[in-house]
Amino acid sequence: MGRVAMTETLNTTFDPAEIEARWYAHWEANGCFRPDRPDAEPFTIVNPPPNVTGSLHIGHALDNTLQDVVIRYERLRGKDALWVVGTDHAGIATQMVVERQMEARGDKRTNYAREDFIAKVWEWKAESGGTITNQLRRLGCSMDWSREQFTMDPHFTRAVIKTFVDLYNDGLIYRDKRLVNWDPKLKTAISDLEVETREVKGSFWRFKYPLADGALTDAGDDHLIVATTRPETMLADMAVAVNPADERFASVVGKHIVLPITGRRIPIIADEHADPELGSGCVKITPGHDFNDFEVGRRAGIAAGEMLNMLDADAAVCQTADGLIPAEFIGLDRFEARKAVVEWLKRPEVNCLVPHIDKDGNEHDAEPRVIQTPFGDRGGVVIEPWLTDQWYVNAAELAKKPIEAVRSGEVQIVPKTWEKTFFNWMEDIQPWCVSRQLWWGHRIPAWFADDGRCFVAENEVAAQALAGEGITLRQDEDVLDTWFSSALWPFATLGWPEEGAPLLAKHYPNSLLISGFDILFFWDARMMMMGYYLMGERPWDKLYLHGLVRASDGAKMSKSKGNVVDPLGLIDQYGADALRFFMAAMESQGRDIKMD
Repeated sequence: MGRVAMTETLNTTFDPAEIEARWYAHWEANGCFRPDRPDAEPFTIVNPPPNVTGSLHIGHALDNTLQDVVIRYERLRGKDALWVVGTDHAGIATQMVVERQMEARGDKRTNYAREDFIAKVWEWKAESGGTITNQLRRLGCSMDWSREQFTMDPHFTRAVIKTFVDLYNDGLIYRDKRLVNWDPKLKTAISDLEVETREVKGSFWRFKYPLADGALTDAGDDHLIVATTRPETMLADMAVAVNPADERFASVVGKHIVLPITGRRIPIIADEHADPELGSGCVKITPGHDFNDFEVGRRAGIAAGEMLNMLDADAAVCQTADGLIPAEFIGLDRFEARKAVVEWLKRPEVNCLVPHIDKDGNEHDAEPRVIQTPFGDRGGVVIEPWLTDQWYVNAAELAKKPIEAVRSGEVQIVPKTWEKTFFNWMEDIQPWCVSRQLWWGHRIPAWFADDGRCFVAENEVAAQALAGEGITLRQDEDVLDTWFSSALWPFATLGWPEEGAPLLAKHYPNSLLISGFDILFFWDARMMMMGYYLMGERPWDKLYLHGLVRASDGAKMSKSKGNVVDPLGLIDQYGADALRFFMAAMESQGRDIKMD
């Protein structure tokens, strides 16, 4: 047999892009990432589902590299290894992307019926929603793409709706009037995770609040002095608080103030929230527009339904229930109202502004201050605490079993140092607001009758059966928080609530969860809550929390700061293997990675 001539020459330079792409395509085409060892011990991890709008960032590169190291290792050990992959429908982010595209064409969401707009979102998802999954392939992630999930898939939607109905029927989900983080641009409640605190140059004003009925303080003053960074909220003040141990004001506790501008008569109350060492020791209480004041108001016996609201969904001044806001303020934007309130109180005939005297003896309306101010991370505007009717989950009840599980070691948190943080948050957990004022998402399965009665069921037919014939019903307009649906990820991705789902029987509980410590409460803890509530057992045996990738100076990476590192650029230049080796080598149990 003659010698075969070599027609293919070996490249003299290593081209990682060509080699990695070729091998990855081969692995995926041959089903190398699918669990196909029915008699082998299972090993299961679920990928924290990235937003369907997202693209690969350096945090994803770290998170997925660590998961891939573990799953490949367990696969090589002969286990039936499953790495669940999928994306989150990302209610706010996705609706914003589609609305922005519409605006560019001179169109807007409200030109369409709800169903027609949602159809446009699905069109966008079909065309552009696969960016990050293709990028995860470029990173070399050995995920089971044959079972790729989406949190709005029909089977997943069924799981979400069933969970809501079950929680409601068990008294663990309810409707309540409370303060939420309101984004006036997006016109929806948002979670704490979607709030960014920024330092903003602001002002600290001091005002005289006249005492009613000729009352005087022990010092002989006919007024109290309050200080605030938000003068506009005076229009909805309902009390002034002083510390119960503050002897300066003991004689006026139980007396009343007549508020400037509105003339509203409000009580002086004693509450530990007032710090005698801070300012004058007197604090104005606006329970409908401040989270601390809301709790003070409740302790003072003011029911949420009685708390005054002075802002509409656009954060413009609206009339309060008692009708006492003068007409000239109605309709003003909150920041315009701030200026108008200060100008009104400065009038000589009012004389309620207490000027600030600087170190040189000069007089100013207010003291300049740097103020920690909440902004919506997507809308980009200042968040307003706003009193609305929303749906809440009784998180305190659902937190009990996860707390026991971590204490007993049934669920192991690595590094163990995070346990203290976990317990602190879980043992003082607040009700979880799960409703969002959006169109894209899982619509809340609640129907209202004209008389206000509410019927919760898995569909309209079942709700109508609960209400009875002849009762007209309308479905709640709101959708569920995306953290609510992603809390079901460890088991809804495996077939729950389908009876006898084979993957579920073998791969739940999962073996391990790997996530950044920044979503310990928003996602990890909520998966524990839902796992114990719906499945009766832990979602995974072990939770590994890794650090965050930060800029070289330790600052958080952000596009606006210009300090982000594009992992795709690094893959293009050096290959995925080099990037993955770097990420794995730098990671050391929970400590942040600083990257130049």
